[in-house]
Amino acid sequence: MPTTTAYLRHTDGTPFRDLNHNGTMEPYEDPRLPVEDRVEDLLGRMTLPEKAALMCHGRMVTRSDPRMPVPLPTGAELIAARGVTHFAMMAVPDPRAMAEWNNHVQDLAAAGRLGIPVTLSSDPRHGFASNPATAHAGGGFSAGPEPIGLAATDDEALVEEYARLIGRELCAVGIRVAIHPMADLATEPRWARISGTFGEDPQRAARMIAAYIRGLQGDALGRGSVACMTKHFPGGGPQYRGEDSHFAAGRRLVYPGGAFEQHLIPFEAAFEAGTAQIMPAYAIPSGSGLAEVGANFNRGVITGLLREKYGFDGVICTDFNAITGTEIPGVTTFPPRHWGVEDLTVAEQVVLTIDAGADQLGGETDPELVLAAVRSGAVAEERIDASARRILRDKFRLGLFDDPYVDPDAAAALVGGGEGRALGRAVQRRALVQIAGQPVAGRRLYVEGIDPAVAARYGAVVARPEDADAAVVRLQTPYEQREGMLERYFHSGSLDFPADEAQRLRALADTVPTAFAVYLDRPAVLTPLAERAALLIGDFGAEDDVLLDAALGRAGMPGVLPFDLPSSMAAVEAAREDVPFDTADPLFRCGHPHATRP
Repeated sequence: MPTTTAYLRHTDGTPFRDLNHNGTMEPYEDPRLPVEDRVEDLLGRMTLPEKAALMCHGRMVTRSDPRMPVPLPTGAELIAARGVTHFAMMAVPDPRAMAEWNNHVQDLAAAGRLGIPVTLSSDPRHGFASNPATAHAGGGFSAGPEPIGLAATDDEALVEEYARLIGRELCAVGIRVAIHPMADLATEPRWARISGTFGEDPQRAARMIAAYIRGLQGDALGRGSVACMTKHFPGGGPQYRGEDSHFAAGRRLVYPGGAFEQHLIPFEAAFEAGTAQIMPAYAIPSGSGLAEVGANFNRGVITGLLREKYGFDGVICTDFNAITGTEIPGVTTFPPRHWGVEDLTVAEQVVLTIDAGADQLGGETDPELVLAAVRSGAVAEERIDASARRILRDKFRLGLFDDPYVDPDAAAALVGGGEGRALGRAVQRRALVQIAGQPVAGRRLYVEGIDPAVAARYGAVVARPEDADAAVVRLQTPYEQREGMLERYFHSGSLDFPADEAQRLRALADTVPTAFAVYLDRPAVLTPLAERAALLIGDFGAEDDVLLDAALGRAGMPGVLPFDLPSSMAAVEAAREDVPFDTADPLFRCGHPHATRP
């Protein structure tokens, strides 16, 4: 229930805000008026600093988060003092606490001069990946596979149904903007973020992304919707040598095969599905014919392609901290991802971003960045008004001005409840791919990477392979361990199993019939295992019992590969980063085992 008295209702039941507590309804608060009228009425009441604050989309942690080593700016400072009303949630507590936190920050916002409600956003939270910069696990949400696993189901209706569940759970705790889906194509196998994509096939990715957006937003953006911020335009997949654009080594997208247009196909499907918002890429679309600056600063990308070619008039929010970087006080500072404009001052970068056509500065919480650009004469207030209109429009369409509060009891009952968990597990099962071989069987089990207590429900767990009837081994796709607080979360580099590990796994398979389940967050080189494994499973995020049911023949594995699996690292290194299906002689093809590669 609301925790403030500022939200009343008309006699016909429609809500409005009585900010002065005198019974007077202001026009922009009347939900019966067209959204555009409400936007214009409110915009006319706003000062330039209030408009500038709208253009900041910062980060937020709850006050109770024990994982933060030092305090970050509080809600009171960010909302009450600075007027910022857009925040990407970092670590999220349990559903009840998150819902209560939403209501707390909405109270802070309601006390402001205009009572502009807060919009909370989030990276994905319904999978198994945990990376503080890209995806979050936990928080009590109903877990399904990673987005690449949704593509592996090849089932648009199921993806839409699961996305509706994601939307219901996010809405229940007050998160109303999804900083997803990723419409990037998985054309460079070494890239660390493939698990967040919908695969290598542009057409399948387009179908899956459209279904995902429909599930979250509905037929039109409204009070029950979660707005999608589709990313990373014009397609973050063709990263140079697979290095990620969070780091300087990945500052360029490259197109040696001239396949730039291929990477636009999933975004075109997102536009058709009505995605409310777009996030550009950090990286420079190098050699594409566009300016050699990061997409966040690139007028050809934002105005030329998004605004003019595609007619997109939704909110465009830059990827986070492209301009100022990120500081964890007393711990570390992550540098800005201002690729191609490193020599410009912060003020010049802000002007370039606004001139390019962006509406919000992702990760920024200082409205002075925008105000300084206007005061200098480099940016007109009318240009700020254009962004403010788009930002306010989404707040109105989402119903936040009518009632931004959520019910903590309802959130606790809904999020991670029986129905949601059952659907999440069903999608986990549908995403599993039977790459090669047949299920194993036996009463004595040897397991690796699986909770022995879970395995004990299927048979006697033994400590040595030679004492087992069958083995089930969960593996990660190989990667090169990187240094650095953030970079260690990005699995990059070689996809080959180290020689000694490959030999150990082959010896294990020679000792006992072994089911290898490989978590394919990237397309692993499975050549050393393919001929020795009794069963080879592609896993995109699944609980241990879901995996054991499949490995031991109690459930099917109906999924299909969402990308080619390369036969060697030499083939990966020889392939062109931008071209789908460019690795020579793949071990298994996209669509395997139920279809041939497109």
